[in-house]
Amino acid sequence: MRPEPRVSIHPDSSVLMAAIAARLITKLVDVQDRYGEATVVLTGGTVGIGTLKAVADSAAAPAVNWSKVNFWWGDERFVAADDDDRNTRQAHAALLSHIGVEPARVHEPGSTDQFATPEEAAEDYARRLAEAAAAEHAADASDDRPETPGKLPRFDILLLGVGPDAHVASLFPEQGGIREKELTVVGVRNSPKPPPQRISLTLPAINTAAEVWMVVAGEDKAGAVGLALAGANPVQVPAAGPAGRSRTLWLIDENAASRVPEQLVRKSPASA
Repeated sequence: MRPEPRVSIHPDSSVLMAAIAARLITKLVDVQDRYGEATVVLTGGTVGIGTLKAVADSAAAPAVNWSKVNFWWGDERFVAADDDDRNTRQAHAALLSHIGVEPARVHEPGSTDQFATPEEAAEDYARRLAEAAAAEHAADASDDRPETPGKLPRFDILLLGVGPDAHVASLFPEQGGIREKELTVVGVRNSPKPPPQRISLTLPAINTAAEVWMVVAGEDKAGAVGLALAGANPVQVPAAGPAGRSRTLWLIDENAASRVPEQLVRKSPASA
């Protein structure tokens, strides 16, 4: 049984992004203290990229050993590698080019320069995830290590935005991606939000993360947030589906919070 989601509401999007950045830095330090390295799955969008900029601007950022952080993405637009629409390109501009990352630890989904179809790019991303899981398994000397590696490495923190239509990553309402049960990564076509072709982690892959952080701002997201937290069906409301193994946090601003069930609201957003 996974824990109930916890909701922290912040006054506006600027405060929200600064608070998420502070929380992310602290969490990465804690995970590195335990494991020696940490893995974060990034998201795009205004809040996702704004949070990365806030991390880069934080005086506490050097507390993290950035050379020991593994970066993956929850989804990516299937466009050229130098297209400004790519989440990876925006993440580099906001944070990754400003810190001491190890290039081999930055795992970008494929682009149209490398693959002919989003399905081929998704297969490649799934293969690289499985290879990382196998390497992690081989390095694990603990007695409780499983006999065989899984399809995914350990995700310590997974960030997700939410669209006005309640999509997460590139899993859209009623489409095939949100219904996928077996694959870890899917190619997406005919996305209702441009560009039409994308690559996305599936819901089962997302839900292997230790912590899932839903990061949302804006009044146009209030309906989606309210439905998700009210327990809607994820096929119709994909944002209702993500749940971390140890924690699910909804980190939102007041504009996105108007339809959140009162019993879920935390009055002290800085605590958790």
